[in-house]
Amino acid sequence: MGGSGSGAGSFFMVLLRNFDVLAGPVISLVYPLYASVRAIESKSPVDDQQWLTYWVLYSLITLFELTFAKILEWIPIWPYAKLILTCWLVLPYFTGAAYVYEHYADKSKWGGSHHTMYDETY
Repeated sequence: MGGSGSGAGSFFMVLLRNFDVLAGPVISLVYPLYASVRAIESKSPVDDQQWLTYWVLYSLITLFELTFAKILEWIPIWPYAKLILTCWLVLPYFTGAAYVYEHYADKSKWGGSHHTMYDETY
């Protein structure tokens, strides 16, 4: 009967070793989907900017992974680095996607304007 404690310990170790596999989809898909729906329903453009930028970056990361899959297999830290990057992009404390937009994609800071034909249509 003393083996039940080691079974729980083994289960915990399996969870810990596969944390990136378990937490990755929740952090990179489930929460952003929920937050994106909330952003659609809100009147604030700030959250729209955060989540639209996130989905563009998520797509770029996915394309990067698909393109360099054979190389990334040899980098054991990649899943954890991706998880940390995704947390930075997603979590409201950091709002990394909004940071990327404001510092690298916002045309008004590069001398352009936000006004487009799309704005006139809608």
